Amino acid sequence: MPQVPASAYRDGPVRYSRPVVTLADVARHAGVSTATASRIINNSPKPVAEHLRERVLAAVNELQFVPNANARQLARADRSAVGVIVHDVSDPYFAEITRGLQRVAAEHGRLVIICNSYRDPERELAYVDLLHAHRTAAIVLAGSGYHDTAATARLQHKLRVYRDAGGRVAVVGRHEHTGDAIVPENEKGGYLAGDALYRLGHTAIGVIAGPRHLTTTTDRLAGLQRAAREHRRRITSRHVVYAGFDRDGGVTAAAELLERNPAITALAALNDSMAVGALACLRERGIDVPERVSVIGFDDMPVAVDVTPALSTVRLPLEEIGMRAMALALRGGQGAPTTETAAARLVLRGSTAAAPPQGR
Repeated sequence: MPQVPASAYRDGPVRYSRPVVTLADVARHAGVSTATASRIINNSPKPVAEHLRERVLAAVNELQFVPNANARQLARADRSAVGVIVHDVSDPYFAEITRGLQRVAAEHGRLVIICNSYRDPERELAYVDLLHAHRTAAIVLAGSGYHDTAATARLQHKLRVYRDAGGRVAVVGRHEHTGDAIVPENEKGGYLAGDALYRLGHTAIGVIAGPRHLTTTTDRLAGLQRAAREHRRRITSRHVVYAGFDRDGGVTAAAELLERNPAITALAALNDSMAVGALACLRERGIDVPERVSVIGFDDMPVAVDVTPALSTVRLPLEEIGMRAMALALRGGQGAPTTETAAARLVLRGSTAAAPPQGR
């Protein structure tokens, strides 16, 4: 047995790696051409003699050959993967939508490639190029559109090129892109939240809004403004704070609104994560909810029933939205784009109550 020199152990023990088995190795072992081996391994529709198929599959087993995924994708006539671009899959809103997307994809035997854009339009553009290069069957944009004309036009162009190459596009939310769309009733949901608070007698309402450049923020705020007009009230800029769509954003925005407007008796957060942050801010300040300040959120995330008091909110069927978006993305042919809505529904729980007498 040959001796291993001591110097070989300077960077740790010696590791013997098994050589990578290639398609050419399989073909040579089976006694067939590389093209024939490729057709068999990739399930090509071209006919191949059964005895050759058996020899190739036996060689694959003996050599423990693992096909290269990218090469198989290029060799196949169909496309098996679907790309999903979300703002942040760790956000409960996108986690629920992604659950629905993956459920339908799994039923169709599709691999889902999930990309986090972190609400960066430039990153979305790069991901569309990457998913196009990987020959995905479809791309689902599962996040709000942007109030950015230049970025929107560039993304529209890239998606059009992708569609012209045979890919399908589906979006969740209000976008200006060609393709199928599932559009949540964000404006109506904002109206339902505002109408509920005004009916409870609240006249001083603070709004914890999301990022200013997102269409979701604009639409939900527009609904609240519509409710204010119908109740002969106004929501001024003094009563709106824009923040990140997360718990910390809710804490910061709630604190600012309370400093600006000490008489506020209700806070309307444009998603549940921010509403949870608002509840934490109020608790830290010793402000009773809902006796002194009511809080309402949006989306109806699972956490909404776990906080104390349970959070009033506007429910969107998030998992269903994901399922419907994936179903549209995977339907055959190009066809005319389809737009479907996802209904918003008011859910009142313990975090809202009638306004205190001084706040009516």
